[in-house]
Amino acid sequence: MRRKIIFFILILLIGCLAGCVFWPVSVKEMDFKKTPLSEKQLPIVYSDKYDITFFGLERLHPFDSRKYSKTKNYLVENKIVGENQFVEPGVPSLDDLLLVHPQWYLDTLNYSSTVAEYAELGFLSWFPSILTKKRVLVPMLYATGGSVLAANLAFKKGWAINLSGGYHHASKEQGGGFCIYADITLIVHYMRKYNPMTQKFMIIDLDAHQGNGHGRDFLLDPDVFIVDMYNAKIYPNDTLAKRAIAIKAELEPGIGSEKYLALLEFHLNEAFNQFKPDMVIYNAGTDILEGDPLGRMNITAGGIIQRDEKVFRHALMEGVPVVMLLSGGYQKNNYEVIGRSIANLKEKFRLF
Repeated sequence: MRRKIIFFILILLIGCLAGCVFWPVSVKEMDFKKTPLSEKQLPIVYSDKYDITFFGLERLHPFDSRKYSKTKNYLVENKIVGENQFVEPGVPSLDDLLLVHPQWYLDTLNYSSTVAEYAELGFLSWFPSILTKKRVLVPMLYATGGSVLAANLAFKKGWAINLSGGYHHASKEQGGGFCIYADITLIVHYMRKYNPMTQKFMIIDLDAHQGNGHGRDFLLDPDVFIVDMYNAKIYPNDTLAKRAIAIKAELEPGIGSEKYLALLEFHLNEAFNQFKPDMVIYNAGTDILEGDPLGRMNITAGGIIQRDEKVFRHALMEGVPVVMLLSGGYQKNNYEVIGRSIANLKEKFRLF
């Protein structure tokens, strides 16, 4: 048995080294300002590079790192979105990333041990950095580019959805919780720089976990209004970041759909009465779904569909562009809930 394990490890290492030599890392940078929609396309952003795979070892993490392609396939197979209607992103340029992340932080990502720590995948420390870049960082870069692209499309079309992103535990100088690039912070800085009409942002974070990354980044920014509803008994319990939350709902584990949706409606009314944003960034984590091992909440699939509908209804009624990011979700059926929710948004608001 021991020999078999050693043999397996050797084969895996040889395969990894071969991958480093024969599969060079290549990415396509994108100028997000120059991405018009064709007549057939919708402001739904997806890349087949979103999935994170590492020879099956990614299954050691509870996160379903293939939910992005599963969601896309569900939308196509159920004739909700056509195969050619998605918009494909590239990655942000170095100049784009430097709007948020200092160079020293990006340099630390050249070490597999750093990526392993932030992604919470300890085995990554065993592998060469070129492999962790190809298998982990590149998919996250495309997802980050997808978030920025979706924000640009939302400004033009009134709404957009990125079928990935929502790395709300990443701040400018720190990763964590499977989040490395601060795509929410990047949306704000990118849009402010290139679109003078978007200066005030409302972040509605409905992932089961506190959004401490963007919280830390916007602690002293009066033009970023954060609404955060999260399980108060789980990661990250970041006391400093909580100071940035304008409307905070610290929920008990096991909360059900009825109480959750009533609280959400109350807080959404409160938020839009207090603050008039130029854009809403909606972090739509599905780890609130009943049975999620990390979210530890008890919201039904129907409750999640109603949740997304409420956020879109408030934003659209206010005439504010809304960009939706998928964020967390740790069960194999998350993709179906997301697909059903997008179908509901399509039907209720005649989005397309």
